[in-house]
Amino acid sequence: MTVSYTLEVANARFGGFTRLLFRWKGSIYRLLYKELLVFCGVYLFFSVYYRFILTPKQQDLFERVALYCDRFTNTNFIPVLFVLGFYVTMAFNRWWGQYTSFPLPDNLMMVVSGNVHGADERGRLLRRTLMRYANLSSVLILRSISTRVHKRFPTLEHVVEAGFMTTHELKMFESLHSDFNKYWMPLTWFSNLASRAREEGRVRDDIALRLLMDELNKYRSKCSLLFHFDWISIPLVYTQVVTIAVYSFFAFCVIGRQFLNPEKGYSDHKIDMYVPVFTLLQFFFYAGWLKVGELIINPFGEDDDDFETNQLIDRNIEVSMLAVDDMYQNLAPIVKDKHWMQRKFSVPYTVSTAAETLRPAFKGSTFDMRMSAEDLEIHQLTDKQYLPLHGSLGDGLQHLLRNSEGGSLPMVNGSSHPNQEDKDANADCDLSSHKEQETALIKVTVESY
Repeated sequence: MTVSYTLEVANARFGGFTRLLFRWKGSIYRLLYKELLVFCGVYLFFSVYYRFILTPKQQDLFERVALYCDRFTNTNFIPVLFVLGFYVTMAFNRWWGQYTSFPLPDNLMMVVSGNVHGADERGRLLRRTLMRYANLSSVLILRSISTRVHKRFPTLEHVVEAGFMTTHELKMFESLHSDFNKYWMPLTWFSNLASRAREEGRVRDDIALRLLMDELNKYRSKCSLLFHFDWISIPLVYTQVVTIAVYSFFAFCVIGRQFLNPEKGYSDHKIDMYVPVFTLLQFFFYAGWLKVGELIINPFGEDDDDFETNQLIDRNIEVSMLAVDDMYQNLAPIVKDKHWMQRKFSVPYTVSTAAETLRPAFKGSTFDMRMSAEDLEIHQLTDKQYLPLHGSLGDGLQHLLRNSEGGSLPMVNGSSHPNQEDKDANADCDLSSHKEQETALIKVTVESY
């Protein structure tokens, strides 16, 4: 069962998260206590063996091995943090993707209820059958990926017994030979039945039929995503690398973090504490982090925080039938609302929330922005008033502007022309070209400014 603690952390207060540390169900203690006991037992074995069984010469050899192992555990030769953090992040993104891919029939049942018409038995039969097909498809895909659902419906006869499928539909389902998962077959029945409803006039136009098909395809795509999430896992090699990195790190810690004889003057071994408190905390954090990845990599199992797939199936079939059957054309009388005669009214608050009315409404982050009187002045540009230009480009443009105001522009020397008319024509072209260049330069400079 999913462990929910949302209400307990609704308000940030002193010791808010601390209270969650004393819960057992769904806790890290429940996941990790066996591994922690094994680690403590192995550490205790080597400690007792070193202190009471080994000879002095053997103790010297053990101490050299311990110092060697400790050097590697303290200098991050094994990149536990990097590989573990990246792996858990990838597993969490995968977990959230599976949650958002769960096929919920809410949109589909609204479309069916609003577009498959008929208050008679035939209309009711069409609507209920359409939603039964949709829910049947989700049950079939969940049987393939969730251990809880597979235990609930171990065979297709159990699905028939639950009412998701009829005996005749089971025969049709089994008669279609395919080497692949046939969870999509009820959705094909849905589309065929929707087309028949269109022919009978129960679906009144092609737009309504298209809306049905669009919602059906969205529903089908989520079923397909769940199937592919189950099929394509995080590469096994990466899971192995992370597991080996964590376990090998603490295998070295079992020997390298032993308290050695302080009388021999080894560095960092000035005191004999017997219990490696900080090593145990390190094991709790790293191994617990690995357990989190193990927990969320497949949320369709039977762990405390895995998805409640059976309850979701019950919820989906119930609300589907209520929406297309009991709620079909079931409207309350249309009456004038309470505030019909009031142009301006306020919704009442309880005593515990009345203080919220004293807070001003949020109108935007710039609503309270303060500006100086100079910034509020309106500045209008005249025809020959230009923005200030700076630099070599600005000096060149201002020179062009002064020449243009005086009626002259610098001309580009061209090659000799055979007659004066050609020279005048080329001069006009040069003048036009210069004006275009001048206009473009001024435009670019003003926009940049």
